[in-house]
Amino acid sequence: MRKVTLLLLCLCITAMKSFAGGYQVGLHSQRNIGMGLIGTSLNYDASALFYNPGGAPFINSKFSFSGGATFLMARATFQSQDQAYQEHMKHQLNTPFYFYAAYKPIKDLSIGIAVNTPYGLSMAWPDNWQGRYLIQSVKFTAITFQPTIAYKIKDIVGIGVGLIISYGDVSLTKAVPVNGPDSTDGQVNIKGHTTKYGFNAGIMVHPIKGLNIGIDYRSKIDMALKDADAKFTVPAALTTNFPDNKVDVSLPLPANLDFGISYEFNDKLMIGLDLNYVFWNVFDSLVFDFKTATSAVQAHQPSAKLYQNRLITRIGAQYKINNIITVRAGGYYDPTPIPSDYLDPMLPGSNEIGLTCGLSVYPVKGFSIDASFEYLMGSKRSGISSPNDTPGTHNFAGTYNTVFYMPGIGLTYNF
Repeated sequence: MRKVTLLLLCLCITAMKSFAGGYQVGLHSQRNIGMGLIGTSLNYDASALFYNPGGAPFINSKFSFSGGATFLMARATFQSQDQAYQEHMKHQLNTPFYFYAAYKPIKDLSIGIAVNTPYGLSMAWPDNWQGRYLIQSVKFTAITFQPTIAYKIKDIVGIGVGLIISYGDVSLTKAVPVNGPDSTDGQVNIKGHTTKYGFNAGIMVHPIKGLNIGIDYRSKIDMALKDADAKFTVPAALTTNFPDNKVDVSLPLPANLDFGISYEFNDKLMIGLDLNYVFWNVFDSLVFDFKTATSAVQAHQPSAKLYQNRLITRIGAQYKINNIITVRAGGYYDPTPIPSDYLDPMLPGSNEIGLTCGLSVYPVKGFSIDASFEYLMGSKRSGISSPNDTPGTHNFAGTYNTVFYMPGIGLTYNF
């Protein structure tokens, strides 16, 4: 029997792709999405609890609620290096969501809760495609709960901090090349979940009328997955070498340092800029530790990643047409942190440009229906997967092309 290792499982867990910036999701408020996903210097509603807790005391209402979801549709194509083979990723619909609630018991103090999905996606390639030993499907969900408290001083400076409670759930499947009686592929599925903690802290300054400046820091969270289930489907004669197993793995969710500045030229027009620095260098390697080792399953399986820190630049604007309709537009540039030597169908990241638009309709005072649309286009990118000794995966090279379409809807109520 050909020896089979599971080194590429280390790559599978990183298939939580949503944007060029690794496996982060930036869809946290329909209003902010419409403005190029800016938010570090904004305080229009309870979404400030996530974007910058220091802005929460500046919300102009005692109560603020906001919730919604985005319908994320990805299209990806793989073209082999020799141009002889092409495959399309299966269509997937993902729905990142958010809910925020803020309350001001006194004028300068704000408390609240932020619930959203800053990481996660599901994707799948056809079961029998050429890259099946790298990935067939993956589904990852990370839901964060952030209780927050914030205080402002003399209507000039706001300071806020929140505890992040992050729950992660993952399921992934890949083919296993085995030489059974019928020479068909086997399959492995890994499932697990974990809960870890971090923090979010921010400062907002209003130095002059109309000008807002914000700085926010969200800490790294090490999503250590313990005793995940690893189940193999192989011919009966090979079950001894592929027993059902337990596996440990740790995936870092990188820290973010965000700077934002916005200016309200009058009661109708606002323009803002965000700079988001992502500390991707924490993801330099990924290690899987299987509890039961056999001649076909190695116990300790490290895989280099060597991600690089990246700066995302965003710009957005909002214009109030009248008391009923407000429109928005924006864009951003998101460079990929993924080196070309580690490019594969689980995370075919490229430098990408996002274009956004949105609007809010106010049927009654304080209540709005918010909608947005984002088109995210990636440049074609060629690369090769990191070398390893798993059959069917060594030097898996080709060109990837990805596009995302993201309409969203939400509700906001301030009173």
